[in-house]
Amino acid sequence: MRQETMTLHDLNGLVRRSIEQCMPDEYWIQAELSDVRTNNGHCYLEFVQKDVRSNQLVAKARGIVWAQVFALLKPYFEQSTGQAFSSGIKVLVKVTIQFHELYGYSLTVHDVDPTYTLGDMALRRKEILQQLLDEGVLTLNKELPMPELPQRIAVISSATAAGYGDFSHQLANNAQHYAFATELFPAIMQGNQVEDSILKALDRINKRINEFDVVVIIRGGGATSDLSGFDTYLLAAACAQFSLPIITGIGHERDDTVLDSVAHTRVKTPTAAAELLIGYMDTAAAQLDYLVNKLKDGALAYLDKEYRTIDAYRTRIPSMVVKRLTDARLQLMMMQKDMAQSTRTCLASQKHQLQLIKQRVFDASPERILAKGYSITLKDGKAVTDASQITVGDTLVTRVHQGEIISTVKQKS
Repeated sequence: MRQETMTLHDLNGLVRRSIEQCMPDEYWIQAELSDVRTNNGHCYLEFVQKDVRSNQLVAKARGIVWAQVFALLKPYFEQSTGQAFSSGIKVLVKVTIQFHELYGYSLTVHDVDPTYTLGDMALRRKEILQQLLDEGVLTLNKELPMPELPQRIAVISSATAAGYGDFSHQLANNAQHYAFATELFPAIMQGNQVEDSILKALDRINKRINEFDVVVIIRGGGATSDLSGFDTYLLAAACAQFSLPIITGIGHERDDTVLDSVAHTRVKTPTAAAELLIGYMDTAAAQLDYLVNKLKDGALAYLDKEYRTIDAYRTRIPSMVVKRLTDARLQLMMMQKDMAQSTRTCLASQKHQLQLIKQRVFDASPERILAKGYSITLKDGKAVTDASQITVGDTLVTRVHQGEIISTVKQKS
């Protein structure tokens, strides 16, 4: 027997009535937002659930937040969480179930519990920080020494941001007239492009790393709901491992973002970032003043010591001169005495030497030799030493000790 047939509209109507009868209450559900769009004040979105391990979709449903509810729900959620009501976040929402014959199954949102999203965001931040810790990079930027004179500053900010103007004005008009050189590297500081934009700015700075002392990331104004871009792993890892100290002044009062947690120093506002840099300069100036005063005091103390030494020498000079003159006179007298004694000794020695020489000369003299019985035969005044020098008939003179003998040679042999 053929069953009774019905139209699709009838079937869908039956489903609608069944759901209305079986599930008339409101339900709190956990889901992730996807494809969030607004139109005429209404918010149209999708709720999705993903498998924890595979990240594959396991459930999906259309949702809507009517304008009168969305006008209250959105600011309440974003003010409470600091997170935009947008795709990709996990929420706990109170919904009712509707089924329309034409549009099918959907969920109507009546309320949201921001504490659930806060917990999920905190968990996500905690997981990112733990991953950075496990990789050994979490505190690398914090461990960098801050330059004593951080005057060359690379600024990452929106060029039109009020916070950037406040930062620049604060530096340019500091009471001590310190000179700062800032260069802006423009970046998008809110929305989905925050991560990519700041990473590109960091890359441009890194190519000129030697031209800067410090990097300042500032964001003035804007909704706190736009802070999710500062809670990403890639941005945190890049900043944690950057080779210059990074100062963040993102301009919010709530708990630190992941970027704040890895930066060298976190302050609340761009103005506070400028004050921090001025404070570093104040510290350096105070240290310089201390060293100048210490050098001055040391120089004065040294000069005073030298003056006292000179004064002591000046009072001692007369007595020292007298003592030196007395010592010199005594030394001179001793040298004079020694010189006289040395002269006498030397003269006596030389006299004795002369006497010896005189005796040797006397012993070697012709007179002394002749006195011993020797004689000298002379021919024409020259001594004859060889018989061949004379001939028969030559006249010879023979000199003896006492007188001379003249003879004529008659014969020689």
